Amino acid sequence: MKRSNRIVALTDYFIENPREQIQLPYFTKIYQASKSSISEDLDIIDYMFKHEGLGYLQRSAGAAGGVKYIPYNSKEKSIRYITELCHKLEDTSRILPGGYLYMSDILGDPKQVRQIGRILASAFSHLDIDVVVTVATKGIPLAYAVASFLGVPVVIVRRDPKVTEGSSVSINYVSGSSRKIQTMVLPKRSLQEGSNVCIIDDFMKAGGTITGMKSLLEEFNANVKAIGVLAEADDEEDERVVREYTSLVKITNVDMMQNYIEVHPGNFESNCSKK
Repeated sequence: MKRSNRIVALTDYFIENPREQIQLPYFTKIYQASKSSISEDLDIIDYMFKHEGLGYLQRSAGAAGGVKYIPYNSKEKSIRYITELCHKLEDTSRILPGGYLYMSDILGDPKQVRQIGRILASAFSHLDIDVVVTVATKGIPLAYAVASFLGVPVVIVRRDPKVTEGSSVSINYVSGSSRKIQTMVLPKRSLQEGSNVCIIDDFMKAGGTITGMKSLLEEFNANVKAIGVLAEADDEEDERVVREYTSLVKITNVDMMQNYIEVHPGNFESNCSKK
C-alpha cells in the first residue's frame, strides 16, 4: 500500500476510534508495513491534526504502549464558533412566549451539534471520563456528540421509569427555577458503580436539574468529573446552585417588550485559561 493511501486509512481509523489505545503491531499487520514506516505515518498525521486544530496523537512506549487519537478543538476555533453562535442566538425571531428562546433548530442540526460536542469534549479531554450522562430530552443530541469525541457511552436520566429498562433508582428533587418537586429515574443496569461521569445539558438556569442528577448519581457512587452546558441564563432572581461547570454561551437578557436578546460567550474561555 502506498503511503498516501495508508495515511488516509490510518486517519479514518483514528477519527472513528477516538481515545482508543492501539499498539503499533496492529497497524503493521493490517497494512503490511514496517514499524518505522507506520511511525513516520503517525508523525505526519499528528502534525496535520495539530496544524488544523483537530487534536493530536498520544503515544506511549513499552510493552503496553501504543497510540491513541485525542480529539481537540483549538481555542481559537472554539472562540470563533462561540462568537458566531452568540450572534445567531440574538436573532429576535427566536423569542417565544414567556421569554423563552428557540434553540431547537441548532439542536436538530447534526453539523452544529457535532461542533458543539467537539468544543465541550475539548474542555474535558484531560479528564478520565467513563460515561456521559444527560437528562431527557433536549440534551440527548449534545450528550451523544460529546460522547462520540470522548469515546464513551451515553446514559440517559428520565422523568419516569420504563418497564423495558428493569429496576431503577429514583429520587425527588427541587427544580431550581420553578421550585417544584420533580422526579428523576435511572435504571440500575445503565451505570456501573464508581464510574467517572460527565454531565451534559442543553440549558441551565438555576441548576436544579443538574443538582438533581448529581444527587441521583450519588446513589451509584459515581464521580462527577465535569459538567457542560450549551447555554446558561444570567438571571439575578434565581440563585445558581451549581458552581463548577463549563458553558458555551450566556443569555443575559430576553426582552419581549423591546424585542431584544442579549447573548454573550459563557465561561468556556476562562475555564480553558485555568488549565
